[in-house]
Amino acid sequence: MSKNPRVAVCGATGAVGREMLKVLEQREFPASEVVPFASARSKGKKLPFRGGELTVQELTHDCFEGFDVALFSAGGSTSETYAPSAAKLGCTVVDNSSAWRMNPECPLVVPEVNPHDLKWHKGIIANPNCSTIQMVVALQPIHLEARIKRVVVSTYQAVSGSGQKAINELETQVRRLFNGQEVVPEAYPHQIAFNCLPQIDVFLEDGYTKEEMKMVNETIKIMGDPNIKVTATTVRVPVFYGHSESVNIETESKLTADDCRALLATSPGIEVVDYPEKQAYPMALDATGLDEVFVGRIREDHTVENGLNLWVVSDNIRKGAALNAVQIAETLLEMDLMRVER
Repeated sequence: MSKNPRVAVCGATGAVGREMLKVLEQREFPASEVVPFASARSKGKKLPFRGGELTVQELTHDCFEGFDVALFSAGGSTSETYAPSAAKLGCTVVDNSSAWRMNPECPLVVPEVNPHDLKWHKGIIANPNCSTIQMVVALQPIHLEARIKRVVVSTYQAVSGSGQKAINELETQVRRLFNGQEVVPEAYPHQIAFNCLPQIDVFLEDGYTKEEMKMVNETIKIMGDPNIKVTATTVRVPVFYGHSESVNIETESKLTADDCRALLATSPGIEVVDYPEKQAYPMALDATGLDEVFVGRIREDHTVENGLNLWVVSDNIRKGAALNAVQIAETLLEMDLMRVER
């Protein structure tokens, strides 16, 4: 396969699709050609790329002929409809929706954690949930060093995880409230401005939400250890970009807070910001637009024998979506696994 693959970006006019184009450009991905695809109503739109413009093409079942990899961020139903067509033509799909994540035939990959799973892909690779991605990047070094037994995570997730409509709603609600006007929730069941909503996605019969169970099930699949126990509470907060997480970990062997800091400081994709004496710790505001997973507030949990607390922050549109997908494509290229011959 050529070391200069042809790349399709599907759902290119959305927030994540546009970020995918930006990441491909910024990381100088060695594509011979990048073509944006979207629905018929977006055909002909122009998107900036490498100092010029790309023209959006219509997404169809036969548009993937001659492409090596397709980065999808067009929603689950679109992925279910078009990803198999791309794979049949030998184009490897990296899909950002939830459609394929728990499919046993599809690897669920975070390159810093389980790149080896790419070896068994059959044409469709799933990009994990944004909140899962940043957490497992922080968990993996600890698991390799001390074996994680249990994880309790509470998330504080930005509205951009719900798309442009939610971003607009937060902005509009803040403006209306400052002007003494009434707000009418549309993107969420309740007002999001100056509020926290302990519900992301729909509730299941056991009281957990789908988002919470995504974190549980995806973490186990990515880390490849069914013995890790995970429980999650996911909360939407009035922040535009950047997910924050309080992560409590119980390990088999002892890992001190200093050991953990040193370990994470030398781990790929992580930047430790943990200087409480200077009031320095990761914040969503500082993580916006950056690639790293930021970890701070590292301390021992004295209620269990081998416990740790972490505060984990990352840009949900970058590492939580677009960047991770491009990193998967880069890893496929390095491992010569990008194209599936049919």
